[in-house]
Parts: sequence; structure tokens; C-alpha cells
Amino acid sequence: MSLLLTALRYALRSDTYHQASYHTKVTAAVCKAGKAQIHKGNFGPKYTISDIPRQCVAAKHFSQDIPHSVQDDFKSQLQKYRTLEAIFRKKLRTAHAEFADAAEGPVVHGRNHVYFEEGGCICRRSLANGQGEPQVLLTLGDVAWPDPEGASFQRVRLSPQEKHLAATVRSSRSEEAGCAVARLGSTPAVTHIQTAVFSFEWATDNILFYTSQKNLWSLQVYSLVFGEEQPQRTLVCEEQDPRFFVEVMSSKDKRFLTINCNSKSCSEVHLVECRSSLLPPVLVQPRTAGLIYHVEHSEGQLYILTNAGPAHEYQLMRAPLSSPSLKHWQLLYRPAVNTRVIDMELFEKHCVMAMRGRTQLYLDIIPLDEPAQVSTVKLPQWACALEPGLNSQLSSNTFHFLLSSPAQPPRAFFYSLHENHLYQQQEEQAVACRTDYQTSRIEAQSMDGTAVPMTVIHRRTVEELCQSPLLVHVYGAYGVDLNMAFKPESRVLLDEGWTLAYCHVRGGGELGLGWHAQGCLTQKHRGLEDLQACVLRLFELGVSRPGLSALTGSSAGGVLAGALCNRSPELLRALILQAPFLDVLGAMQDPSLPLTVEEQEEWGDPLTNQEHRESIESYCPSHNIRAQRYPSMLITAYEGDQRVPLPGLLKYISRLRAAAAMHASEYSKIDKDPVPSFILDVQPGSDHFGPTDLEESLCQTARQFAFLYKELGIDVKHPKRKRR
Repeated sequence: MSLLLTALRYALRSDTYHQASYHTKVTAAVCKAGKAQIHKGNFGPKYTISDIPRQCVAAKHFSQDIPHSVQDDFKSQLQKYRTLEAIFRKKLRTAHAEFADAAEGPVVHGRNHVYFEEGGCICRRSLANGQGEPQVLLTLGDVAWPDPEGASFQRVRLSPQEKHLAATVRSSRSEEAGCAVARLGSTPAVTHIQTAVFSFEWATDNILFYTSQKNLWSLQVYSLVFGEEQPQRTLVCEEQDPRFFVEVMSSKDKRFLTINCNSKSCSEVHLVECRSSLLPPVLVQPRTAGLIYHVEHSEGQLYILTNAGPAHEYQLMRAPLSSPSLKHWQLLYRPAVNTRVIDMELFEKHCVMAMRGRTQLYLDIIPLDEPAQVSTVKLPQWACALEPGLNSQLSSNTFHFLLSSPAQPPRAFFYSLHENHLYQQQEEQAVACRTDYQTSRIEAQSMDGTAVPMTVIHRRTVEELCQSPLLVHVYGAYGVDLNMAFKPESRVLLDEGWTLAYCHVRGGGELGLGWHAQGCLTQKHRGLEDLQACVLRLFELGVSRPGLSALTGSSAGGVLAGALCNRSPELLRALILQAPFLDVLGAMQDPSLPLTVEEQEEWGDPLTNQEHRESIESYCPSHNIRAQRYPSMLITAYEGDQRVPLPGLLKYISRLRAAAAMHASEYSKIDKDPVPSFILDVQPGSDHFGPTDLEESLCQTARQFAFLYKELGIDVKHPKRKRR
């Protein structure tokens, strides 16, 4: 199994990894035999460009809480970008069409069939007749979902002998998913629909375990036993601490289900043996303050990825299944200092650790019989993101994975454990790998002397970079890496002559758990200092200039982006923020909000801890606005977003406009620059992660690009027309 997905999905549930909704077939699912771990959008609707209506959804769906005068003001401001927006919609459609089949592949392999999503349906095709017509198993109509137009299938799980299939369905207008269970066989049919499901796994052909979700919390684990009558539902366990989030997963050998209880800084795992799944779960190690661990199983041994090592960084340990507690854990492998464990994949004789160093991705291959004999395999220098592929069998001698970057679409690779050799898989329809994109890894020295890594990607020559528009990306929270996987929209900007800079500031996870801790709680200001140092370093190296520079951040990335604008607004001309978290102090003072209590381990508790309060007050974007010239801002928000409620963003925009007006009244005779624009683009839906519909996503991105070009004063490159 992909062991770190449990921790990542927990971190991302309270925020977003801003996996920039890649809604075409480009994004490959992390597939497993009999199951598929799905990132957002991986099992959503797939389209060809000809299927998409050409009308763009304008920003006209506003919450009833917004006064009509404010709505009209936002609408009128967006009108000035419409011409450019139409141009970029065409460019983005072309880019998505070019890469539509870049990494297409099956979603789930069963014993007798391959299962996949096509045209909003779940289908299967016999493995014995791979070219035969697919059989439709499940449609959104079968599920009778209340909002079928905005709904899509998310995750799929097969029972061990392919007797049942379970799939979650979710609408962009709701955070909660439903789970449809279909009986397979010659005439597949939906037999049960379970509401409010987050994670789910089959223990046997007739027993399904799942966790329920309500108001962004997942605290209960249930079992469903399917027989001749209605399924029997039983509460297996219930978490009492609201700081924790519960998820059920399957071990790679399918012998156990793991019930994973995770907070931001602590975890606890229970084992359910599948062949006796109705017995009480067995605890591996009681939760201990600061101890994080994740569990795999093979041949009677537990393989435990845990932060029990020096400096509380991840290391791999092993313990007998019969004695699973901490005192029996034995060290197998310890990563190098200042590295990040991206993922772990267990095989019969080896364990593969996918790693991120300061300058390069690499694999560490650990022989389980001789764990000291670690082999290191460096991956191509251009690679910025790694996603595990189909690695379903413990007995396999091959580790499959995808590499990509903002400039390069996913490329399939595999490492032969038997031959100790890395191969790039030959793909018939693969888009040619471009060599005219430059990927540089540089560092900036932060205020306290810490070297902060950056990844810079561009097409122009070094001499031309001073005149290149610059888009800086930042996140810096929850120990999550800044997303650098391929997106067609990034390729569009690069081809337009932009430079893309990714700042791996503290608070993120690019250099391990310690890197996160250095930008957490009362150290949050370190991430702000890192971001400022990165931007200044880029200018010092001759990359762009303030008048041609913009900053983008999503969700928690809005904290550092907004804080930099308060501290040094002269460094930027424009900001693009998507569902940004801007009122840290207000949110953390309101325990009635669904995520406040569990978020205290990331941001602090200003109600009971004065040091936490003073720290938050020092950087909180919404509470540090002052009369000065700000960069222009386009903030995209979603009506029903529970993570970043709309009223807080309205308050932020109002404060920002008031401060800018006060500055303009005092310096109108001196300041000759154009008046900055502050726009809140409110879109329908409740999905904090952005639209799941391709056309809505293209329109949103096109609007953001149009905003950047208008505010930075850049001319658009028009495609050359062919002569008739």
C-alpha cells in the first residue's frame, strides 16, 4: 500500500494540497489490485474537448448574505477581463486537449476484470478479452444522487473475490460523499447506498468497513455485513477526541484492515484481521504525545514508518505481529538528514522509499534481510513530483511510478528490484518530452540564516529572465509539500514566457518533519521570512522585477501570501488566491467552527495561550492591514466552503479596500501607479478544492490568467493564423 497516504489525506482534509484540478485523463490514479487510492480528480469525470459546452459560467452565483451592491461591484470589475478571459479559455482548452491521454490507465485490477471510469460510468472489461466491449456496472443514475450534474465517482473498492463493488459519489456542492454498493456477477445491481462515508475497505466479500463523515469530522468506524436481507450495520469503534480523524485502510497483503486515528501530531493504529473481522480490533501502540506511526504487514511482521527517531524524523522500524508495541520496534532504515519521505512501498524482499532531497528526487532500496545494504537511485533532474503506480503484489520485483513537473507531463518509470536498474516505460501515445524548459534548484538565506530551497522553471535564456513575468507559488503549512505535479495551465504560462518559482518555505514538508515544525505554532513567522527572502533572492539573481511579479497561494497558502502583502507590498504587483485562509485569529478564536480544535496543533490556541495569541496577531493577514499601497488581488471563493467561510473573505476585502482608499487619499498626488483592484470572485458550490467540472475549471483559470495579464500590463501572445 501507499503508506503515507493516510497521513497526507488527514492533513489535506483540513486544507487543500491544491492539486490543481487536472480534470482530463492526464492525472493517473494511484492504483492497487482490488482498490484504488484516489487523489482529487483522479476518478472524476473525463471529457474530450468536443464534449464540453463552450459557454463559460460567469461569476453570478452569489450568496444571499452578500449585499446586492457588493455583488454588482464585483461583477462590474470582472467585466474588464472578459476579452482576455476568452483568449485564455481557448489556450487552456488546446493545452488540455494536447495532454488528454498523457497518462491514461486502468483504475482497478480485479482477479478477472479491469475496472475503470468512462463517461460518468464505472465499467469493466474481461482480462481474458482485453479488447472486448466494456460492461457498464454503475451510473450516477443508478445511485439516484440528488445533484447528478455536479456529481462524480471518487474512490472504488472491490471485494476480494469480485462479489461486490463499492464506490463513493460526491458533488462539488457538498463535502460529504455517499457510498454505493453493487452486487457483481452476470447482472450487476446496486443493493445498498450508505450516506456520509469518508473511507471504506472490504474485509471479506460480504463485510465492508467504513468511516462516517459529518461536518468535516470522521470519528466513527462501522461494519456492514451483506446477506440475503438488508445489510447489518454495527459500530466498531468511535473516537472521542475531536482533534483526531479516523480512516480505514487495507494492508497490501489484504490480511488486515488498519483503523488509523490521526491528529496533527499523534497517531494510533488498530488492526482488524480480515478472516475474523467481527472480532474487536487489536491496538498496535497506544497514542503517545508527539508519536506518529503508520503500519504495513508482511509475513507476520509489522513494518512501521514512524517519527520515533532522532529529531522526530521518519524512520522505518519492524516488530513481530505478536508483539506490536513500541518497545519491540527495531530500526531498519533511517533517511538522510534534511530529506522528505514522499512514499513507502513494501515488497516481499525489499522496501522502496521514495525520497525528496534538497536538489533531487531519489529512491532508497532497502533489502529486508540486509537493511544496512541500502541502494540509492537518483531520478531525472527535471522531475519535481513522484506518484506511485500499480504496485499491488508483495511478490512483485518491480516498483512502478510516475514522474512529472510543472513543465513535463507524467512519465511512467519502473525500477527492477531483481536487476537493480531504473527503466523508463515506453508509451505509444506519450507526448514528447520537451528539452527547452530549464529547471533550477536555488536557495535563499532567510532572516535567521536558514537556507530555503526554491525550484525555478523557465524557457527563456538567463539573460532574458529580467524581463520575464514571474509567478511565485507558496504554501507552507501542515508539513505538506508544495504541489509541483504537471498541470496544463502551468505549461501555458511557461510557453507564454513566464518564470515559475516554487518556494519551499518552513511549515511545509519538503525537508522533513523538522522543516514543518520550524514553521509551526509560534514559529509561523519563519515561513513569512522565508517567503520574503525567496522573492528578494529571485530579484537579486536577475529573475523578473516587482512590477512584473505575482504571487499565488491556495487555502493555508493564503496566510503567508497575505502576510507578505502586509509586510512588503512593494515586492509584488498582483496576487491570485484561491479559497485562502486569511483570518487566522478570528477562526482560531471560534471553537464552533468544525476544524478549530484540531487546527490548534498547527496554528495555536489564542483563547488559552497568550504566546499563541501574540504570535497569530503578529502575522494574521486580516488583522495587520494598514494604509499603504497593496498589490491587486483576485480572490476566488466558494459559496458553501466550510473551511474558509465567505463572510471572513468579505470582511478581508472590505478592510483592504478601506486601507487602500486611505492611502490613496494621502498620496494621490505622488503615487502615479494605477489604482489596485481587489476582487472577490464568488463561485457556486461547497468544494474547497475548486470545481470538478472541466469547463468550470478552465473558466476559473482563464479568469485568473486574464487578471494577471491586465494587472501586470502584459501583452498576450496571439497564435499565428494559418493561411487559407
